[in-house]
Amino acid sequence: MRRQLRSRRAPALPYGYRYRLVSPGKQNIFAVPLEWEPLGEDYSFRSQDDQDEVNQNYLADEEEEAEEEARVMVETDSAWWRKLQIVNEYLWDPEKRTSLARTGQSWSLILVIYFFFYASLAAVITLCMYTLFLTISPYMPTFTERVKPPGVMIRPFAHSLNFNFNVSEPDTWQHYVISLNGFLQGYNDSLQEEMNVDCPPGQYFIQDGDEDEDKKACQFKRSFLKNCSGLEDPTFGYSTGQPCILLKMNRIVGFRPERGDPVKVSCKVQRGDENDIRSINYYPESASFDLRYYPYYGKLTHVNYTSPLVAMHFTDVVKNQAVPVQCQLKGKGIINDVINDRFVGEERDEKL
Repeated sequence: MRRQLRSRRAPALPYGYRYRLVSPGKQNIFAVPLEWEPLGEDYSFRSQDDQDEVNQNYLADEEEEAEEEARVMVETDSAWWRKLQIVNEYLWDPEKRTSLARTGQSWSLILVIYFFFYASLAAVITLCMYTLFLTISPYMPTFTERVKPPGVMIRPFAHSLNFNFNVSEPDTWQHYVISLNGFLQGYNDSLQEEMNVDCPPGQYFIQDGDEDEDKKACQFKRSFLKNCSGLEDPTFGYSTGQPCILLKMNRIVGFRPERGDPVKVSCKVQRGDENDIRSINYYPESASFDLRYYPYYGKLTHVNYTSPLVAMHFTDVVKNQAVPVQCQLKGKGIINDVINDRFVGEERDEKL
């Protein structure tokens, strides 16, 4: 513990005055240099010798204080050095030959124990995962009770589901055309004829066999979309103010429309005047997803599967006005009134 240093300071002396003592009968009997200093209200006199003694005492006190400070600093440095030595000895003690207060034998025993502990833990986890995978098929989901009805998606891609464009300004609708062309590349007639088979419409395409056996897929040609295929009109109607929008149901393994009735698409004005949309053409004309594209067997075995589409061609829509449109899936078992999920069974967009 650092000791408190004493503070010694030389007393403050006023300016000195010399006095000459004079005897009445003789002149200059003796002259002694004197100094005076105030002490409260009184005054005392001391000689030059006394002042020299005070100065010497002051210098001695200063030297003592310097020595005391040096000694305290040495003690502080010694304390830190001792702490560092304690840490070094804890990390490695050459006399006891220990590290972190443990010998080599103790460390070896701990490492062996933890090795067998974690090896056993890893073996148990591996066995549990292996047993779990034996009960799960990679081709078909085991539990489907909580699978929601299929949702829908639209093309062309739009960030806010608002389709705003000006017919006289191609830059405002060209990105819609590019999006549709890119999406329909997998539906080209030549590619579909090469990869998939022509299935009879109106019935399920059920394929027996092992679950790991590759499944065939039915053709859905781009030409089925007619005026919205981009073959006859490369701009998909956007250059004339009659835009095409494609609707697709999301894939669900094993899903079949109930009662053998295909799921249909119906679009209407969500709010406002119903006459804002006076004409909508659907392709295929049935405005439905044919049964021959169901069931879906999963991406591992149904490799060439292409989802069916329904195109909506808005041929007569009011111009220069926002028109909110709602498209719904209609069919047995289809839910389209989920408030907190707008993509389950319906699609809402806005056209201008």
